[in-house]
Amino acid sequence: MTDATALPQGQRSSPTALLFALAIFTSAVLVFSVQPLMGRLLLPLLGGSPSVWNTSMVFFQTALLVGYAYAHLLQRVGPLKWQVAIHLALLVLALISFWPLGVSDMVGVPDTRHPIPWLLGSLALSVGAPFAVLSATAPLLQAWFARVRRGTAEGENPYVLYAASNIGSFVALIAYPALVEPLAGLSQQTLGWSIGYGLFILVILGLGAVVWRGDKGVLDAPALEPSTPVSWARRLTWIGMAALPSSLMLGVTTHLSVDVASAPFLWVIPLALYLLTFVIAFSRSPAISLTTTLIIQAAAAAVCAALMPMTNGNWFVLLTLHLTTFFFTALMCHQRLASLRPPPDRLTEFFLWLAVGGVLGGAFNAMVAPVIFNTVVEYPLALCLAALARPWTRTRLSRDELMWGAAVAVLCLIPPILFWWLSVDGRPHQMGLDWETARMVVLLPLGAAAICAFMVRQRARLFFVALCLISLAASQVAVRYDWTESDRSFFGVLRRADVDFREVGDVRILMHGTTLHGAQIQAAEWRCRPSLYYAPTTPIGESVIVTQNRTDHAVIGVVGQGAGSMAAYKRAGDQLSFFEIDPMVDRWARDPARFSYISECADGPVRTVIGDARLTLRNEPAGTYDLLLVDAFSSDAVPTHMLTVEAIREYLRLLKPDGLLVLHLSNRNLEITTPTLAAAQEIGVPYLHKLYGENPDAPQMSEASTEAVVMSPTAEGLAPFAVDPRWQLNVPTNTPAWTDDYVNLFGAMVREARSD
Repeated sequence: MTDATALPQGQRSSPTALLFALAIFTSAVLVFSVQPLMGRLLLPLLGGSPSVWNTSMVFFQTALLVGYAYAHLLQRVGPLKWQVAIHLALLVLALISFWPLGVSDMVGVPDTRHPIPWLLGSLALSVGAPFAVLSATAPLLQAWFARVRRGTAEGENPYVLYAASNIGSFVALIAYPALVEPLAGLSQQTLGWSIGYGLFILVILGLGAVVWRGDKGVLDAPALEPSTPVSWARRLTWIGMAALPSSLMLGVTTHLSVDVASAPFLWVIPLALYLLTFVIAFSRSPAISLTTTLIIQAAAAAVCAALMPMTNGNWFVLLTLHLTTFFFTALMCHQRLASLRPPPDRLTEFFLWLAVGGVLGGAFNAMVAPVIFNTVVEYPLALCLAALARPWTRTRLSRDELMWGAAVAVLCLIPPILFWWLSVDGRPHQMGLDWETARMVVLLPLGAAAICAFMVRQRARLFFVALCLISLAASQVAVRYDWTESDRSFFGVLRRADVDFREVGDVRILMHGTTLHGAQIQAAEWRCRPSLYYAPTTPIGESVIVTQNRTDHAVIGVVGQGAGSMAAYKRAGDQLSFFEIDPMVDRWARDPARFSYISECADGPVRTVIGDARLTLRNEPAGTYDLLLVDAFSSDAVPTHMLTVEAIREYLRLLKPDGLLVLHLSNRNLEITTPTLAAAQEIGVPYLHKLYGENPDAPQMSEASTEAVVMSPTAEGLAPFAVDPRWQLNVPTNTPAWTDDYVNLFGAMVREARSD
């Protein structure tokens, strides 16, 4: 596991080093495989939003801090054999506390109004103890290795074993979505992880035995001689250098998920790059030098700051830009940390303060930012602050540097002023520029400002100011161009845009991240007509019409509220209930100043039940609904637990004998139709599938292409659809049905990619 480059030329890793590396590698695999595993067990109950992942990351970073603190305190215990005995005892106690791995029911059902305490409590009770003890392995074994191999080249640089830890983390992170989840159900995964934890205890036990047998007396190795005490200025530097990449990792994940290219497993990429930067930074011979890193980071950060608020360009270019910027910024911070690492006797203290920084950076993004910001401001803020992590030059600014800095300031004033002049009442100026051309015009000064900022990259403080000015100027342009109003909750960022379309006039649009959640045409003749996926011509609209033709008192349930478009169908005798996980969505949909489907178009009251629908629907009486629509989108990520065999059985339980279950399956990234049809076949209920193509002659925003599956407890329920040849009985391939135990998101993503 240790790299040959970690040692002087001609010297191979000793058997002892390989054993230590194996133990560290194994612990890292367990640590980073349990994180997505617990995500599969817990996170779907909170909608799978980026904030759910970010909050979970804060928990794991905090547990990591606890583990590192324990490793640091354990070094105060004198004889090495006592430390080994204590660590083995805690490993066994943690094993007893969780065996087998699962979700603790001590915190009850999720509270979507206060989701963070529930999520943190569930994670702490379910996996907190074993995770903390496992996470202590990397610094603890490095400290032991330094004592065991004192006086050798290996012992002088135990930090290279950190590479084994991060390689193990990287392997586990990539293997889970690509191999573990497609090949094993949750019950098998939890059992396998529990067994792996038990085997790890044997590895630690074997390590102690082999080291004792192979190197006499090493378990009694004396503590390393203390080095010069570390100043608080140095400790604060460690904390800051560790906090910035941690914050950036969560920030870029949220930004990409919300604003650029929402897709499954997107969180894997920033986390994998984050781990890779540790591997490079703490190698004896880094593959990328700090000099190269500083140049690329400055160029990427300047361009990224200019383009960050622009979310509707080429998604692949934007994705590449943001990930490149994040990678080199994190690498710069970690390389600077590696250059500031203390002697081996203070190794555990060093990692302890790194863990403190990681927790602070993550907690700011997950706990503080969603409360104080209504957009993902924490990402550009961390990127700007990272400029201060660059090497500082103490000499006075030269005349050229002052001129480049002044140029940045002047250029950054141009875009907001120019964009204000080009627009009147939200429309292009009479000089004839359309919005896209106007935006390109104002981007030119920002590009020039980015070049000027790059020229002052060797002045950390001036470069920081330049990035701040560029970010502020770009954000002002984006606010005027992309959206009218933005707000944020734990479940994501909602945005309202008012757009003028030539055929229908003003349209009010609701966006959740990059997903269109509804729209209301403001013209009087269109205002109360459902649009987009909910138009009368789509499969969803057709199912409502069929239901209302059967009875004057239809009972309709809708999972996923959006802008409240379905409320426009409600007649005086109907009952309509929305099941929505995000309280902010309900507030927006009921506010007449935003959307008026519920307040103006619905005939009579409309009920909203807040919470995860899998849980709240259990409280509904069986045989209640004539129509149940499942439309649970969250930034284009369908909560997979809403499409399992068990979930569909629960939906069908709520239907009347001829009732209709409609599953809205339109999705840009996942092929979710075949596992849904396979679930219907397994349950044994009649079903039909329809892929509706938008009418090219229909006015803009009046309808949208829609894919849906309709089911019913009886064949009579589907009789009106069976006579329409556009509704088809599709027989799935060998794609297995999803269950609460088994979901294969990676396979769904691959099938969608092949169909493009």
